[in-house]
Amino acid sequence: MEIPKFHETFIPILKVLENGETLQTREMYHKVINQFYSKLSKEQLERKTKSGEILIINRIAWGKSYLKKGGYIEFPKRGFVKITEKGKKHNSSDLTLKQVESSDNFLEFYNHEDTKNESGPSIIQNASPQDLIDEGFNLIDVQVKDELLEKLKSIDPFYFEKVILILLKKMGYGDFVETSKTGDGGIDGIINEDKLGLDKIYIQAKRYGENKVREKDIRNFIGAMSGDTQKGVFVTTSSFDAGAIKKAHEAHHTIILIDGLKLVDLMHYYNVGIQIKSTYEVKELDNDFFEENN
Repeated sequence: MEIPKFHETFIPILKVLENGETLQTREMYHKVINQFYSKLSKEQLERKTKSGEILIINRIAWGKSYLKKGGYIEFPKRGFVKITEKGKKHNSSDLTLKQVESSDNFLEFYNHEDTKNESGPSIIQNASPQDLIDEGFNLIDVQVKDELLEKLKSIDPFYFEKVILILLKKMGYGDFVETSKTGDGGIDGIINEDKLGLDKIYIQAKRYGENKVREKDIRNFIGAMSGDTQKGVFVTTSSFDAGAIKKAHEAHHTIILIDGLKLVDLMHYYNVGIQIKSTYEVKELDNDFFEENN
């Protein structure tokens, strides 16, 4: 018996979850292994990736990730997984990678992330080794950003405000001042662009799930900005409706809007809320070495 490819774990994952029970992710991994891959040798079960992960767990984890993007399973809370109605309706004994990638949920996710290329999100058959590396890193980045956005939507709203101020500090803006949590007039923080605080940027952070930021929110933000600043940044984990975007563009102030996708892009780039897990070396022949020694 061979170690399964990640897409070969789709059906085992759905079978383990088919009764509708919410399982801890680690528990789900072990149930999949015990029920479907118990005949693997001890050596196979302990085989690791180059980054040190257990290979079989890594494969199941990627299967879980793809099923989630395809709408077959969901993460009801951090560290838990549950089958969806779509997953329950899939009674076939097989579920291919092509089927998952062709589902509306999956295509919507990748189109939303602007990462879908002409060949689709799957690794193309005739790709060069460098293409495979680039595609692999791209898929990992998308997965991390997806998890990061989900995490931001679940944290305490006050801590979310602090996260935004930390990000802006990491981006090179000046020292920030957190405002009082009561009676702050809609301002969550103030960035001092210079040491004396002569030039300020006002910050508003809204941790929303699915609700969009409305025109009224932008209007209130503008009203809360005092006369000593013309700059503001409005950040949300969701998105802005057309009215909010129009209001921000028409304001006499300079207001930058950062939605959830842009936010995780920035956090990923500046390493806020994430950490480097593995570093890989790619080596090539040093022709200069041989020329110098001829």
